[in-house]
Amino acid sequence: MRVLVTGGGGFLGGAVARMLLARGDDVLSVQRGPAPAIEALGARVVRGDIGAPGVIEAAAAGCEAIIHVAAKAGVWGPYAEYHEANVVGTERVIAAAQRLGIGRLVYTSTPSVVHGGHAVEGGDESLPYPERHEAPYPATKTLAEKAVLAANSEALSTVALRPHLIWGPGDNHLVPRILDRARKGRLALIGDGSNLIDTIYVDNAAAAHLLALDRLAPGAACAGKAYFLTNGEPRPMREILAGIVQAAGLPAPTRSVPPGLAWAVGGLLEAVYGLFGVKSEPPMTRFVASQLSTAHWFDISAIRRDLGYAPAISIDEGMARLAAALQG
Repeated sequence: MRVLVTGGGGFLGGAVARMLLARGDDVLSVQRGPAPAIEALGARVVRGDIGAPGVIEAAAAGCEAIIHVAAKAGVWGPYAEYHEANVVGTERVIAAAQRLGIGRLVYTSTPSVVHGGHAVEGGDESLPYPERHEAPYPATKTLAEKAVLAANSEALSTVALRPHLIWGPGDNHLVPRILDRARKGRLALIGDGSNLIDTIYVDNAAAAHLLALDRLAPGAACAGKAYFLTNGEPRPMREILAGIVQAAGLPAPTRSVPPGLAWAVGGLLEAVYGLFGVKSEPPMTRFVASQLSTAHWFDISAIRRDLGYAPAISIDEGMARLAAALQG
């Protein structure tokens, strides 16, 4: 089929695009920058901002499905920028699909939509959205997810996937941030690091998007629903951090900071940075402190049941692949 992948030149979007191309699908990608890696494999890249009028309609013409991966991620920055990219951009994707008669829309969401600073242990899709979020990213992704699920109809089948902490070779977000802090001596555990967290290897996350694409149809079990997506292997935070830094040949973090102190410092830094209009990201925020100090792992029985999802690459194998990529 002909599929539009928004953000196909990114980390997850690129993995999705490569898998689609490998099985013979016709792939288009729309994004702001170039994507030579997937172009070399046969994808067609349309340059543009998904939040701008007409960009999505032009790129999606003739497509049978859209996989909407593109988003503004991060833990700091003006709310308006996140809203424009994540909410307005998603609304334009939905509108384009409806106007062009495209029947399937797979949306990349995040488990952060249900995280209000508390621990989540074995939570499933019955978890409610919190009354407030600690950062613009989860707040705007929540609005976008709600819009995607509300758009589900006989004409347009939609589904939202919530991959948690995607990592692997080629990661340009999570792994580089961790390694940068480690190299600068700023990587510390918040608490003792025993809090269990879920993560997902990038190829597993991408494969789940193809499963959703193939199963999605009017009346399908997955239509109009959101699913948590992980490797199904909750591990202690300290183990995940140690695995990533050791994959780069660096020592595991041993220093720790009390969770309450980290949260208080994060709030103070947010206030100071906001007061003086500092655009760079603070060393700590309340959202990061909560994410690093609380348990957040999920029951993925729903996505296993409705999409036939089974992670093919374990965390241990993924860490070995990451080490080969970082040290090769």
